[in-house]
Amino acid sequence: MTCKEMKEVMPDLALGLVPVSGENANHLRHCTACAEKLEQVQKTMALLDEWQAPEPSPYFDTRLHARLKEEKEKAPESWLAWIRRPALALVATLLVALSISLTLFRSKADPQSSPGTAVSDLQQLDKNNDLYSEFDVLDDLQVQPDVTANP
Repeated sequence: MTCKEMKEVMPDLALGLVPVSGENANHLRHCTACAEKLEQVQKTMALLDEWQAPEPSPYFDTRLHARLKEEKEKAPESWLAWIRRPALALVATLLVALSISLTLFRSKADPQSSPGTAVSDLQQLDKNNDLYSEFDVLDDLQVQPDVTANP
């Protein structure tokens, strides 16, 4: 028997459910660590058997009944409180669903119009070709000094 197998059987040995005999006894004779561990577990079990649960105070029942009576006498919540909680949850759920659906609708309506992509940049250049070509004309114009201005 190994120490691992002994640790599995040790709680039953300590409680007396399994007798210490055969392989168990032989292992305990040769392994001082397991023998000490079994002795410690048996002492712990003996202490737990002697332990008595403390009695509740004599006024425990009186205080408990008084507290229960106080809770019963509290004003019950109005019917509006029962409606308000589910209504708030419903509104929050609808807002989340609406925002998700709007996001999905926008992405499906114009999937290549997301800003910053190469495709959208090329589309913008193609749409505004006339406007951009006039910028070149403006660059070619030279500014003429105004001769009517008085120095």
